[in-house]
Amino acid sequence: MTDPSPPPEPTAPSAAEAAPAPPVSPGEVLLEVTDLRTTFSSPRGPVRAVRGVSLTLRRGRTLGVVGESGSGKSVLSRSIMGLVPSNATRTGSVRFAGTEILNADAKVMRSYWGDQMAMVFQDPMTALNPVLRVEQQITESLHEHIDLTKKQARDTAMQLLESVGIPEPARRLRMYPHELSGGMRQRIMIAIALACGPRLLFADEPTTALDVTVQAQILDLLQTMQQDRQMAMILVTHDLGVVAGRAHDIAVMYAGRIVEQAPAASLFAHMRHPYTEALLRSIPKLEMSKHTRLDAIGGRPPDLVNIPEGCAFAPRCPHAQDRCLTEDPQLVPDPADPDHLYACHFPVHGVLAAATPVTVGAASGADAGASS
Repeated sequence: MTDPSPPPEPTAPSAAEAAPAPPVSPGEVLLEVTDLRTTFSSPRGPVRAVRGVSLTLRRGRTLGVVGESGSGKSVLSRSIMGLVPSNATRTGSVRFAGTEILNADAKVMRSYWGDQMAMVFQDPMTALNPVLRVEQQITESLHEHIDLTKKQARDTAMQLLESVGIPEPARRLRMYPHELSGGMRQRIMIAIALACGPRLLFADEPTTALDVTVQAQILDLLQTMQQDRQMAMILVTHDLGVVAGRAHDIAVMYAGRIVEQAPAASLFAHMRHPYTEALLRSIPKLEMSKHTRLDAIGGRPPDLVNIPEGCAFAPRCPHAQDRCLTEDPQLVPDPADPDHLYACHFPVHGVLAAATPVTVGAASGADAGASS
């Protein structure tokens, strides 16, 4: 697989729109999120989907955001990009390459979407427009951000399809999404996201509905594209096995908050939060016999309209004590590792992490626990 030449440099937005984000050197901080909160208005009351998330991401690094369905992972990504509906209220701070973008209007954000930051959406079966050919969907952002002729845009689209491993790119450009397999649709989603060479890529459950073999191919492709382009990436998933060996840092989310955050090696070696431990237990083991029942997380995630007092995980936590039901723990650094943060009054000691092999790309029982 050959990597195409990078697309032409995007033209800068006009002064009326916004000053372009300044260049970021490798290793420099690209994204800074501080106390981000996203609340949706609903007939039942305010839904607090993201509750005070802070994180920092440097260029060329991957942050894995892990948690069950409904933990706020996708809403966090969309909140950072500004892709939220009109009934959402966001507060806090989102700085991209030193520029505050949280309260930027849609016209300004359009100069960032596709050009500076892009997203591989969760479901390739529905994310592509069914009535537009593949070529139109890939070249749309090229025409928006880069001054290209129709032939130049088509040639760039063909190079992008080649770079993501799609054979016969000229023929595929003329097809509609329903004529392609799920794996090919996901690769096209990646090609669309990478078309303008963004510096930050959000991969929201990029392997959903794909078989295990294709999952590994898609994850390898994302990793290769990131390394070639020195992008920062936020990899959103419910499975710790997906981010094992692929993310530099991991943030574990529960009920709209980060409950544990650490470099990947530190988290797997010395996990401290019971929820992280439960997520790891839910991953199927290679030595399991057929029809072995998954070790799912009991109970249900909390109602984000009526979040219980104290620790939100306490009703499902085997280590919970009276203090957990009344006092909400805050993120604090591990005394032995200042880069390892956790929010728990009675942290675990990570014995399981050393004894349990992680099956990369396997489906976990975390979501099964949410519905059991």
